[in-house]
Amino acid sequence: MTGQTSSPQNQDAERSTATRRIVVAGGGPAAHRFADAMHARGLDGWNVTVLTEEAHLPYDRVALSKALTDSGVDLTLGAASMWDHEALTLQTGERVTGIDIAGKAVTTAAGTVYPYDELVVATGSDAARLPIPGSELTHVYRTLEDVWAINKAIAELTEKLGRRVNAVTIGGGLLGLESAAGTEQLGATPIVINGSPWLMNTQLDQGAGQALGRLIEAKGFTVHGGVFPSEVLSDDDGQVTGVLMADGRIIDADLVIVAIGVKPRDELFRAANGTAEGTAPEGTAPEDTAPLFQLGPRGGVVITEGCETQVPGIWAIGEVANFGGMCLGLVAPANTMAEIVADRLHGGDATFPGFDTATKLKLSGVDVASFGDAFARTEHALEIVYADPARGVYQKIVTTDDAKTLLGGIFVGDAAPYTSLRPMLGRELAAEPGAYLTAAGGGDAGDEVLETQLPDDAILCSCNNVSAGTIRDTVNGCGACDGNAPVQELGELKGCTRAGTSCGSCVPMLKKLLETELTKSGVAVSKALCEHIELSRQELFETIRVLELTSFEEVMAKYGTGAGCDICKPTIANILASQNSAYVLDAGRGTLQDTNDRALANMQKDGTYSVVPRIAGGEITPKKLGVIAAVAEKYGLYTKITGGQRIDMFGARLEQLPEIWKELVDAGFESGQAYGKSLRTVKSCVGSTWCRFGVQDAVAMAINLELRYRGLRSPHKLKMGVSGCARECAEARGKDVGVIATADGWNLYVGGNGGATPAHAQLLAKDLDDDTLLKYIDRYLMYYIRTADRLQRTARWQEELDGGLKHVEEVVVKDSLGIAAELEAAMAKHVDTYVDEWAETLKDPERLRRFRSFVNAPDQRDDSITFVPDERGQMRPATAAEKALAGRQPVVIGSSIPVRASDKNEV
Repeated sequence: MTGQTSSPQNQDAERSTATRRIVVAGGGPAAHRFADAMHARGLDGWNVTVLTEEAHLPYDRVALSKALTDSGVDLTLGAASMWDHEALTLQTGERVTGIDIAGKAVTTAAGTVYPYDELVVATGSDAARLPIPGSELTHVYRTLEDVWAINKAIAELTEKLGRRVNAVTIGGGLLGLESAAGTEQLGATPIVINGSPWLMNTQLDQGAGQALGRLIEAKGFTVHGGVFPSEVLSDDDGQVTGVLMADGRIIDADLVIVAIGVKPRDELFRAANGTAEGTAPEGTAPEDTAPLFQLGPRGGVVITEGCETQVPGIWAIGEVANFGGMCLGLVAPANTMAEIVADRLHGGDATFPGFDTATKLKLSGVDVASFGDAFARTEHALEIVYADPARGVYQKIVTTDDAKTLLGGIFVGDAAPYTSLRPMLGRELAAEPGAYLTAAGGGDAGDEVLETQLPDDAILCSCNNVSAGTIRDTVNGCGACDGNAPVQELGELKGCTRAGTSCGSCVPMLKKLLETELTKSGVAVSKALCEHIELSRQELFETIRVLELTSFEEVMAKYGTGAGCDICKPTIANILASQNSAYVLDAGRGTLQDTNDRALANMQKDGTYSVVPRIAGGEITPKKLGVIAAVAEKYGLYTKITGGQRIDMFGARLEQLPEIWKELVDAGFESGQAYGKSLRTVKSCVGSTWCRFGVQDAVAMAINLELRYRGLRSPHKLKMGVSGCARECAEARGKDVGVIATADGWNLYVGGNGGATPAHAQLLAKDLDDDTLLKYIDRYLMYYIRTADRLQRTARWQEELDGGLKHVEEVVVKDSLGIAAELEAAMAKHVDTYVDEWAETLKDPERLRRFRSFVNAPDQRDDSITFVPDERGQMRPATAAEKALAGRQPVVIGSSIPVRASDKNEV
């Protein structure tokens, strides 16, 4: 499969003279896609040799950020077994250095000659370097070796310096921000320097770029915009110390990454033209020699719509190919070019339609998307914009002047509309544009796209050029899969059509279209938890319960495939916790949890955490109030009374959490579990004890409920309320479980919630005594935990049950399924085995090791966190400007240097 070949000519002589030889120069994603396309069309009569200078199998450059933070991740494209085909050869460590056009052969750096009948050049591009002093001390972000080097450097510097590394990224485009986010995940302080006044200026307009800037600054990044670097500074030992800016400022830096774009690797064509060093072939003058290949003004070899160069038999695909005056590092056009060449070599006439520049990604948890004429350059284009600076949300749709035809869009902070709008580019919208803007209260129109608007020729997956019609045909049994069998699973659909297998941004739309088509056909839609677990959450819960499985490894060994994902890992952890009250971070379960659960605290926008002790029913003694006040004063925490009648303390650093909680636990407090998918609070009024209108003791009941259901893990958070009379001061009907006192007992309401889609709780039973009330709540909660989907609130779960509230009444009150005793027993087990997670943490030194800001420097505090006094006598997180004044700021360097900005979906 790989290695060196000393005499390709001898191998050729052994083959049939009818075999045509294809040599591919380059081994990146474009080269891999071409080899895959040839393999898929059949290799009879062909012999394909791929020459790559790297030591690896072709890998996914789009996912380089994963390798930056996890050097062991496998990014290999496709199945390695493809290269076992006798007509398909991959030679690693072979860099093509020259083309003998007359002799139809290429030469490698090792001196090996490979004859060809057809040559496909897919050499890609190199990372652009800054032409400034000290640039040799910088890192670039282009290959696996590049990101491994960054990972290693940050680890070594952290250990050497004993503090958080200042990692400066020069470049505020997609790759720059991705690189900066990776350094932050590795424990460094991310600093971005951007030549343009706003981030991602190639993809985003000013409003969107500024919104993105605010969002990532809130994540702890420092951004310097509208300024260029002039020198990378270092000490006598060559260690980077800072970046000198054009305005004279010096930005502290320990490591500098340059991500300002890429330049096409077109040196093979320049050498063939005799202009590699600005010279003509020997014996000729430059003006006497017409170039064999036409090169673009900014590099790249010019290609036709059939991806041919000016020399017959030589093709170019990917970033080295210049079409329409452009070279772009995008997955979608590179894949399209590869397919076109494979098609033409098999006798087809496919043509390249031009570059699709659509982009969708997530940067440090911030959604960003751009597509089509995002800058409204079309004459008379109309821009429909919703901007909410306070929330960091920016949404824009660009249409023709009659507001009917979609021309493009930009989304920052909330990119939900992108999925449904992207396939509609260039088509007429069925609703007015504002109906698609989710941030402005719209969005319903986007949900209707699948059934009423999405034509068969609309491109659903731009990376692999897969249309909605292809998806529909495949689902209905007349498409891409062997035997034209209907496809009913998302994984199989992705495998057959390739849709969703590159950047993944189309997967939500793909899943919706699959479910829509299956529903139309009368087929039950799969409820698989994810691509690794075929069971639904409900089925998985029952399986774990019946078989008494106790670990993620056991579950995956019996019912899963692969290593799991961000869907199944926390879901399995949640199910295990709801059935077993063991410490949630032990036995390998810690790595399965969401971020907040891993820290047993809610992370805030500045990287600090909140501390929320339980105050059952909202009742607290003056002595305990004093403890909270003393702790807040001692650690300089911001305090706020929450809507759930407890006190939240903000601003604790990770390493401070154990110290703070020790004082609270010693004073009789326990975790309020504000971080978990579990019971949060039971809100109450003062009830009959003090209020002249109260008819029952609401506080006592609220405390009873909170202490009974504390720590109960569930599909989503749970909130309860107890009101002492019909005046409803505790707002019980806005809770998942609401209890309202009557003269004869308690009325029980279920299925309420606030949030983006509020719902009033519905009456389940009336005039209950205390014991019956608890019995019904036990049953209700356990039935919900067993049967709801992941992240599904009780309101939505209740709505989707066949029969709705009536079904709940049958099961909970009338025991129609005969499981009431079982549900009550499960709740009794939870009550009997409950442990306070923070009390358990403090008992074990090994558990306390989790609470360190720096793995390599356990005693080091995170000094990048800065607070300032607020206007009301407390403290708050410092803004980026205030940090700058304090001399503590992270940096990212974005650039408008005249080098083509590269896309995240680079090839």
